[in-house]
Amino acid sequence: MRAEQPMIALRNVRKEFMLSHSGAGSIKTALLWWRRRQVERFVALDGIELQVNPGECVALVGRNGAGKSTLLSLLARVYKPTSGEVVVRGRIAPLLELGAGFHPDLTGLENVVFNGVILGLTRKQVAERMDAIVAFAELEHHIDSPVRTYSSGMMARLGFSVAVHVDAEILIVDEVLAVGDFAFEQKCYQYIEEFRCSGGTILFVSHNLDSVRKIADRCVWLRSGKVVRQGEPDAILTEYQNEA
Repeated sequence: MRAEQPMIALRNVRKEFMLSHSGAGSIKTALLWWRRRQVERFVALDGIELQVNPGECVALVGRNGAGKSTLLSLLARVYKPTSGEVVVRGRIAPLLELGAGFHPDLTGLENVVFNGVILGLTRKQVAERMDAIVAFAELEHHIDSPVRTYSSGMMARLGFSVAVHVDAEILIVDEVLAVGDFAFEQKCYQYIEEFRCSGGTILFVSHNLDSVRKIADRCVWLRSGKVVRQGEPDAILTEYQNEA
């Protein structure tokens, strides 16, 4: 019997960033010394091998700067790998910087259309889901107002709602579940649990280790852009906490 193909596969993935350091303390100094600026190569991910199977919920853990968010950004196509291969099968709902792509002068309604199309829906599909998106975000009385009048929590709630209504097969989640009050946060966790139970695939980053234990099937520990260890959450998290 043929093995089921993974929904996500990273093969020997490396991601480098070039960081420029001028050392200038003023605009005048920067203009005078721009030729002497130093460029540093920063390796965010180094030879990552990772596979996520259909219906699996995998958590990434590690200290700040370990490469977790960079890895998710590669899957969301925010970045391209410097080398290696990133394979994604199915539509992704990226729950990363929620609301970051909203235009402040457009209304919530207009931003829903704009973001829905970016995430792969047609305008007709967005229109068909508009009532559900607005209701989930609990913004019925604000949806016709410019987004610049929204609080950060309101924008995050709307971004979350758009992302979870695109019929995705894969969720990638980066520390965005606390996007409102306690009741809305619980709604988000409930959605993720229902998505998981329906066979959806999830890869998420969280510093809330209780959440990792609650919903993850497998835990991947990153350190300095490399996979330290992966396996059953309790065992990995115990070792991770003991090191910290």
